[in-house]
Amino acid sequence: VICPQCQEPNPPTNKFCALCGFKLLKPANPSVQPPAPVVSTSGAANVVLTALRADGTEAGAYTLPTNPSTVGRDTGAIFGGDSYLSPRHATFSIKAGRLFVKDEGSLNGVYRRLRRDTPVQLENGDIFRIGQEIIRLEALTPAPATPDGVERLGSPSKGYVARLALVIGRDATGNAFPVPDTGLHLGRERGDILFPEDGYVSGLHCQISVQGGRLSLTDLGSSNGTFLRVLGETEISGGDILLMGQQLFRVTV
Repeated sequence: VICPQCQEPNPPTNKFCALCGFKLLKPANPSVQPPAPVVSTSGAANVVLTALRADGTEAGAYTLPTNPSTVGRDTGAIFGGDSYLSPRHATFSIKAGRLFVKDEGSLNGVYRRLRRDTPVQLENGDIFRIGQEIIRLEALTPAPATPDGVERLGSPSKGYVARLALVIGRDATGNAFPVPDTGLHLGRERGDILFPEDGYVSGLHCQISVQGGRLSLTDLGSSNGTFLRVLGETEISGGDILLMGQQLFRVTV
């Protein structure tokens, strides 16, 4: 059986490619091998995803065999045992010497770890993760008064620019916390929003800042990191840490 991802010949009894771990589909007629797809491999052999355990040790590595390369649960190898990964989760591509990742509409998303003390601008609807908490930023737009000057009950209070909503399901949110125009801090023990029962959240974990009407997110040296969900095709760099499913992957270029 010819692997459709890396074109490696495999014995007909193999369920996964011996070279790249891709899940193999047997042809209807074993005596006739399907033609191998023509895929450019330019530059892809230099990109490696290394799975990291909770203690930081390596749990296996996967070299991207093609450019572009799509990975997910169906890829097998270091991705095969994670039920939180979609079958086709993310695509990595190299363009003009720059590396990009694109979420392929996965259920649980692709997150990139923020670098310590480096603010990243947030947009309405952005989702980030600290510990086991998944949080969505929602802008607060003041509701205009009626023509007779009566303000609507429940309109956002003055001094608040957004709210942070806890994501508890695909289309559901739980508690929500208003974000004042002075910003706020999140943590397990210190800050304005606390998650005392989440052992993966640091005592003081991250900060939401507001400047000139723009919001930014900064990791404050947390032990387990602050992760921002990737939207569309996003450029990444060697050394970046990605969270896909329940696994961490270090990108090496």
